[in-house]
Amino acid sequence: MGDAEVYIRMKQRIEADMNQSLTIGDVAHIVTNEPSLNQLLHIPIYQITKQDKNRVVIDVMQVIYAITANVKSLTIQTVGAAQTIIEVNVQTKPYKIVYVILIWFLLFVGAALAIMNFHEDVSMREVHGQIYYLVTGKTIANPLLLQIPYSIGLGLGMILFFNHIFKKRLNDEPSPLEVEMFNYQQNLDQYVIMDELQGPSSGADQNVLKESGR
Repeated sequence: MGDAEVYIRMKQRIEADMNQSLTIGDVAHIVTNEPSLNQLLHIPIYQITKQDKNRVVIDVMQVIYAITANVKSLTIQTVGAAQTIIEVNVQTKPYKIVYVILIWFLLFVGAALAIMNFHEDVSMREVHGQIYYLVTGKTIANPLLLQIPYSIGLGLGMILFFNHIFKKRLNDEPSPLEVEMFNYQQNLDQYVIMDELQGPSSGADQNVLKESGR
């Protein structure tokens, strides 16, 4: 009878608590005809410490090493991504809400100034006045008949563009902002993975050796 086959697919991103001991089942999906699947899933793979700060990268080679060190005569196949990014949940500081409020205020004021400066650059009030004159034949300083619907339409247009009303989505299609945030997260994850792999192997690799040697 041939060796049991084990298929491994690393999870893209998981969250872990400080000082948490992670197992292979936490960082990877495993499919196998090996009777000891439960044993494979509970093999220790990494111990979160304060030196890890807020992010750790686990490579599939570390998972393979931990499996082969505990279970012999296996044929291992990998599928999908080769790394898992672990986001470590650190204790939130009590004044974090102050930063959130300050950032929200900064973004709100910045967006308002950007909109006002744009309308000033294109002379939007004069344009509304000219449109009002062409339609009614009258000249007024503030054509509210056009300015009020335009302001309402500007807000509705932003809601449709971002595809959100607070936490409620208007439809299942991602908004341009969500697509850009996804691309940014993908690039950030790729950078983190490359940075971790190019760094010294004294962190996660040595930790795996300690956990596997138990």
